[in-house]
Amino acid sequence: MAGALEGLKIVELAGIGPGPFAGMMLADHGAEVIRVERPGFVVDSTDVLARSRTRIALDLKDPAAIEALRELVRSADALIEGFRPGVMERLGLGPEVLLKDNPRLVYGRVTGWGQEGRLAKAAGHDINYIALTGALNAFGRTGEKPTPPINMVGDFGGGGMMMAFGLLAGILFARRTGQGQVIDCAMTDGASLQMSMIWGFRNQGIWNDERGTNYLDTGAPYYDTYETADGKYVAIGSIEPQFYAQLLEKTGLAEDPIFAEQNDPATLEARRERLSAVFASKTRQEWCEIMEGTDVCFAPVLDFNEAPNHAQNRERCAFIELDGVCQPAPAPRFSLTPAPAPRAPGR
Repeated sequence: MAGALEGLKIVELAGIGPGPFAGMMLADHGAEVIRVERPGFVVDSTDVLARSRTRIALDLKDPAAIEALRELVRSADALIEGFRPGVMERLGLGPEVLLKDNPRLVYGRVTGWGQEGRLAKAAGHDINYIALTGALNAFGRTGEKPTPPINMVGDFGGGGMMMAFGLLAGILFARRTGQGQVIDCAMTDGASLQMSMIWGFRNQGIWNDERGTNYLDTGAPYYDTYETADGKYVAIGSIEPQFYAQLLEKTGLAEDPIFAEQNDPATLEARRERLSAVFASKTRQEWCEIMEGTDVCFAPVLDFNEAPNHAQNRERCAFIELDGVCQPAPAPRFSLTPAPAPRAPGR
């Protein structure tokens, strides 16, 4: 088996962030992804997002290169581009041109702000896109400034994964109808969509706009991280009453009266302080021996060196090595069409 997406041909115009991530996901699962780079573009085996592609160099300022790209796209199922609005049109590679060449083409455009609106052509990065959606305001502890969750929410969740989903949905439609179309994938849209559950909680009156005061944003002492005696950390997510009961049993706090009411705001800080003291009394490994694998909802907070070596990750083969470079394995897992072994970026 060559993967669930065997037979798909995708042309990816090299960029940063969401476009390469979408291309990697599609290539991981068997699609032929041809990555078009500018001459002199340097990629080596450390560039995880560039794996499993065929790489070609084209100078899109050269009319011959433009024609070569058009010819490549004539037989493709989809194209991924991440330029600012209007750039592809100025190159003579806009949707009107390429869809005329190939009416079944799914033309994927991933940008920060989208293809229209007053900010459409403005520069930006993940932090700006998630700020505009309200998402960034929710990340951080109470009384502290908003903290960006690196670039997971905008670039990769809201951009790359949305692009991969949009392309595959468009390809299914094109195969059914013979009609291609443009996929306008804005990271602002994707970041907003990822907050759907929180919008639901807010509409139901069970989410506060003040960050760090809700049960999923460190507002609850039973859903937080705690430092251990060796200066490391553990993560606790004991939301459900039965899981909370196990947390108290494993920490020796089951008989402590301030823990009797799980969500009592009057004892919240006292419970947090008591839990902090208890977790600080043992090393992270000692807490792993007590809690790991139980229904406390527990995990050690691992760094990049530790994560690939954890037994759960080893048993799942969650990390792989290509040319000596450690990286996450393809996901999700398919029972009948497992992802082929990724390839390090070639020349």
